[in-house]
Amino acid sequence: MIKQAKQLIRWYEEVLSMPHRTEIARELRGEDDLFFLLLYSELLGVPNPAYYFTLELYPYIIEDFHDWHLRMGMDKSPLSGIRCC
Repeated sequence: MIKQAKQLIRWYEEVLSMPHRTEIARELRGEDDLFFLLLYSELLGVPNPAYYFTLELYPYIIEDFHDWHLRMGMDKSPLSGIRCC
């Protein structure tokens, strides 16, 4: 009975989220873009007061940097220290 209830709840959440999936994905991508801008702003020449704290995140998100700078309209990497293209 508990298993059926969990399946019913999962199905209900799936039905509710179906029409909004593209909106949710667009919103998450926008949040990621803003986070990347904050993270790489110091390297782009914009002062970042949290630079010291975000510096240790670079190794974890360097793989996504290429997709980000392409979405922002930069054909090539704007950073000379990071080669991704």
